[in-house]
Parts: sequence; structure tokens; C-alpha cells
Amino acid sequence: MNNKLIATGLIAFTTAVISFYPDADSPANARTTIIQQQEVPRIQLAILLDTSSSMSGLINQTRDQLWQVVNEFSRSSRNGIKPRLEVAVYEYGNNSLSRNKGYVRQLSTLTSELDQVSEALFSLTTNGGDEYCGYVINNAVTDLQWSSSDNDIKAIFIAGNESFSQGPISFREAIAKAKSKGITVNTIHAGNIKQGMKSGWKEGAVLAGGDYMSIDHNHRIVHIDAPQDKKLVELNSALNKTYVPYGADGQQKRKRQDSEDVKAEEVSTGLLASRTQSKASPMYNNSKWDLVDAMEQGNVDLKKIEQEHLPAAMQSMSTSDQKTYIGGKAKERKQIREQINRLSKERQAYISKKKQEQAKAGVNTVNDALIGAVRKQGSNKEYVFDKN
Repeated sequence: MNNKLIATGLIAFTTAVISFYPDADSPANARTTIIQQQEVPRIQLAILLDTSSSMSGLINQTRDQLWQVVNEFSRSSRNGIKPRLEVAVYEYGNNSLSRNKGYVRQLSTLTSELDQVSEALFSLTTNGGDEYCGYVINNAVTDLQWSSSDNDIKAIFIAGNESFSQGPISFREAIAKAKSKGITVNTIHAGNIKQGMKSGWKEGAVLAGGDYMSIDHNHRIVHIDAPQDKKLVELNSALNKTYVPYGADGQQKRKRQDSEDVKAEEVSTGLLASRTQSKASPMYNNSKWDLVDAMEQGNVDLKKIEQEHLPAAMQSMSTSDQKTYIGGKAKERKQIREQINRLSKERQAYISKKKQEQAKAGVNTVNDALIGAVRKQGSNKEYVFDKN
């Protein structure tokens, strides 16, 4: 029996269990939730960025194209199931960092809280330059909680422009460790493709079974304004009001959501529109601090949350009223997301047409490298990526 048939049978079984046990708090439903969570495929990406003095263009590209990457992957599936996207960010090669730690810093662990990733990218600055590729790859392999499933996409993307062999840890040793965990290492040389081949970037990708890519890191990303942008910005504000923060840091993370909106809009309205599209997709998951997402996934018990860790409006409510309140927010969010998705399709058609008119031949960017490699590697694991 193949994997697809097994997955289809499991989905049918869990659906039957849900229908038979309508009580969300029942032990049977709790078991169903566990099964569903175990079967959700994952796309795990660790992005390792050179932040030495010449790399400001690379940082800007990655920051400005994050939501475009999210939107691409939001249209993917494996055996009919939408995957969960988890992203980690490291910087390396910045002399402001500790020499004893290889000039390497982890900005976010593998997380589905994409606002944390955005915050990390906006925080980056450049300085100096001792780029230890082997060191940062080794850290990412060792420190992150990688999936143990061979069906999940596990990929490291390291981007930079100096020799790939610098530093106290051999890139060959680090890549061998990655391969032993089923992690594919992809290399992105910020500069001339032949120069990257001579300085070890292609060798690193070949050894890792990954892709070697060369990009123009100084190419400025142009965010095209579309007729739908104004309405999408309005819907984004309405969408934010459906979030119900909980936990000790829930309010802080809700404020971060607003902060990342502001940063995106400061770059361009088009970038905020792209981010808004991502926020209406299954990839944008905040179940660790938002009760709507948490209740939908069945991984929170309202009775166990301390009153002070709930929004003021909910603290005097009964558990039944709290569920009704959250249910109302969930319904409102669903309606707003439907509007965003409809407008985003219209916007994408408009943007695609404009890009064809403005296309600059032969320019590859971070976005092209990430999406191209994940599509290629995912196809070997039965992932389907919708191009529409």
C-alpha cells in the first residue's frame, strides 16, 4: 500500500471519528487531534545570511520577498494536506558578533510564527567580514529541532559571497552531518556564478545533494502598486482585530503583529499587501499566542489559562461565553480571509501582467533561489505546488 493511499485512509478514519464524537473536549477527539497534527507535513527552512559589510542588498531582498515565498508555499500540499511552514534565521560573518561563537547568531529557531521571522530580518545590519560557512551550517544542523520524518522538506539555504571554506569547522564535515539527518543544504552565491564555483559554493551544494544558485544580491526589489492594495490594507486592519491574545506574552506578540505591518508598509504598500495575503493563508499560524488559532487546532484548554493571561474582555466570562466569543472571532476572520483571498487573486493577476512588461532578463533573486529549490526537492517527496 503506498503512502498516498495510507494518508487518504487515515483522513477518512479521523473524519469519521470527529463525526461520531461531536464533543470537542472528549478523549476521542483529543486523540484525533494528535493524529491530525502528526500527519501534517512540514516545510522546514533554515536561512543563513551573510551580514558582512557588502551584504545589505541580500538582507533587503530576503526581507522584502519573505511574504512572496510564504504565498508560494501556501498553495502547496502533500497527499491533499496543507503543510506547515517553519522558518529559522541565522546571521553569520558580522564582526559585531562574538568571535568565540564563530561570528554566528541565531535570530529565530524553526517557528511557524512568521512575524518572528519578519522581525528578525528587519533587525539585521551589516559589519566587517569573517564568513565561516561550515560553522553556521553546523550550528543550524545541531541546534534546530529538525523533523525526524523523511516525508518532510528539511532544507538549509546559506547565502553569501566569500570563500566557502573559511573558519574552524570544515563545510564538508558540517554538510555530512546535515545529510545524516536528511537535511538538504542549498548554496546561494551572491555574485558571479563562475566566481561562486571557484570559491567552493557549488562544491558545497553538490556534496549536500542540494542546489547551487547565483543571484544578483544588489538587485532592488520593486513592489508594484495595484488597485487592490488600498482595500487589502483596510482588510488587514480588520483581520488584526480578530486576534485574541493569551498567555504571558500574548499581548506582546499581538503588538509585534502590528509592528511588522508598519515596517512592511514603510517599505511599500505593495509589500504590506503581499504580507496581508500571507496572513490570510494557512501558513500564517499563531496558535501559541492567539486563541482562535489555538482553539481551531485543539491544543488549548480554556479552563487552564490564568485569568490575567486572557484579554480583559474575556476575564469575567464563563467558559461557555468564552467559547462563544472566540467562535465569533473565528467566523469574522473566515469572512475577512475570504475577501482577502479574492482580492489577492485579482491583485496577483495584475502584478503578473506588470512584471511581464517590466521584467529584467537574467536577474535571479533570493525568492527565485528559495522557491525553485523547494519545489524541486519537494517533488521528490510527493509535494504538489500549485502555480496558479
